[in-house]
Amino acid sequence: MAGGGFADPGALKRAHLYEYKITGYFIFSCIVGALGGSLFGYDLGVSGGVTSMDDFLIEFFPQVYERKHAHMEETDYCKYDDQMLTLFTSSLYFAALVSTFGASSLTKNKGRKASIIVGSVSFFIGAVLNAAASNIAMLITGRILLGIGIGFGNQAVPLYLSEMAPAKVRGAVNQLFQLTTCLGILVANLVNYATEKIHPWGWRLSLGLATVPATVMFIGGLLCPETPNSLVEQGKMDEGRKVLERVRGTTNVDAEFDDLVDASREAQAIKNPFQNLLLKKNRPQFIIGALAIPAFQQLTGNNSILFYAPVIFQTLGFGSGASLYASVITSVALVLATLISMFYVDKFGRRAFFLEAGAEMFFCMVATAVVLALEFGKGKELSFGVSIFLVIVIFMFVLAYGRSWGPLGWLVPSELFPLEIRSAAQSVVVCVNMIFTAFVAQFFLLSLCHLKYGIFLLFGGLIVFMSCFVFFFLPETKQVPIEEIYLLFENHWFWKKIVVDGNQDKSQEHA
Repeated sequence: MAGGGFADPGALKRAHLYEYKITGYFIFSCIVGALGGSLFGYDLGVSGGVTSMDDFLIEFFPQVYERKHAHMEETDYCKYDDQMLTLFTSSLYFAALVSTFGASSLTKNKGRKASIIVGSVSFFIGAVLNAAASNIAMLITGRILLGIGIGFGNQAVPLYLSEMAPAKVRGAVNQLFQLTTCLGILVANLVNYATEKIHPWGWRLSLGLATVPATVMFIGGLLCPETPNSLVEQGKMDEGRKVLERVRGTTNVDAEFDDLVDASREAQAIKNPFQNLLLKKNRPQFIIGALAIPAFQQLTGNNSILFYAPVIFQTLGFGSGASLYASVITSVALVLATLISMFYVDKFGRRAFFLEAGAEMFFCMVATAVVLALEFGKGKELSFGVSIFLVIVIFMFVLAYGRSWGPLGWLVPSELFPLEIRSAAQSVVVCVNMIFTAFVAQFFLLSLCHLKYGIFLLFGGLIVFMSCFVFFFLPETKQVPIEEIYLLFENHWFWKKIVVDGNQDKSQEHA
């Protein structure tokens, strides 16, 4: 029984029998499937730029516009501290965390493709509403529909990529999701940089162009195949084997297909997958993959920078155009870092990227805090040299995040869970991620206002904590077949006692 924690592990160690070739069909399926990340990325990039545009503020948040321009020569931590303005950003993530549970049922029963298609339709409608908005209610409604789309997309896409990929290249393939996310952020920042000069409706064009990735994702969802894992889980054995043979480029898939069938039988025996998430045999995966990693990904502070990069740079004394240009630079760093991670994560492993980048991120946060403590808040704009230094430090921070917590925050949870609880677990992953995304989005500007440079020290301390967690509790998963990941926990210095107890409890239940 692949994926179960109480089966005889000897029957599952068939990874050496797996065969595969990198086929054109496989490449097409993964590229098309990964397009879901572009929705998430475009919104991450576009929302922060739009909230710093004067035309948008005049239309919906005139009090913020007045505060922003009241003291043009001053740098002020609190200029953008407005809870309704931050709700414009965070409402999307509150909607996403709720919708992901509906996505779980659809993903499990109708397949990964179904969730990708539903997500693209909801995102398209939300983008149209935002572009046409004439009041805050329309804005927030549109954001909620965008959030539902992201909830469905983020639930299905990482699973789709991990299940389609052979074990030896699963890390690189799964990070296509992060790559399309980063490309979406970059495109959004370039769009913002151009539309900021179009008065008074440039912001409408920025928000409305979100229909483009939604359309591409919808068409892609219709064209790409369902994963073999999902087809077997739905009882479509013949179709599942045909797809497996086609994506692996060989008819010799007996060992891998047998593992999928065994995992499916175990899955069918599970009546309540959410309840099974809490069993002892699944506890390591639940704690690491469903709770810790998605929460930590947001608590690095990086998404705060991505949400509000233009706002942050304007707050720190950069001009409007310069702030958008600086945020474009940070998005380029994110794309470069993801490419580095894609090429090397299956060689060096997940832990090495987490730990090395964590050290770099910590020093960048401390450097930012020190500079702001010494040079900022004196009623004058930052000097050119200090401003350039801050851009470089933030660039280095994003470069480190983009090859570690950014892509690995989606990769590692998607590969940890056995098939019988994988869809339910991914819902919890997305939910926790969105809870912390919404929390950080809603309170970052408030925290920046009250904690000032201390907010960067807080993120630095959190990075130290999460790096220690990875060092002690996360086993290396590189090149381990997805249906055999659970064996790592049975041999882990800390988790093995918990898992063994869970296996014994389960064995007694079946006795």
